Amino acid sequence: MTTALTPTLTDAAAARISVIAAKQAKPAILRLSVEGGGCSGFQYQFGLADAPEGDDLVSETGGVRLVVDPVSLDMVAGSVVDFVESLAGAAFKVENPLAAAGCGCGSSFGI
Repeated sequence: MTTALTPTLTDAAAARISVIAAKQAKPAILRLSVEGGGCSGFQYQFGLADAPEGDDLVSETGGVRLVVDPVSLDMVAGSVVDFVESLAGAAFKVENPLAAAGCGCGSSFGI
């Protein structure tokens, strides 16, 4: 079930995950988690998952699933994961409404 607090993927992020998963012969399932560290206190971790775990929250965009564990959900509720390409490179970017601070690279945040 998707709610306003469920993290979601943009169409661009879903498309990029589909390409990466196909190249690695894995299911199109992105795991978003949060770990301590980074220059702002917490950092986002991304990885392909083989399947959701029992207590994961799952959302789906364009046939691609985003899974988040309950502990990480407390820090990324309502977030949107996007894939952006610029002159500086290409990367997944999390737009997190709960983040009170962030770093220049966009991979860590504070609450």
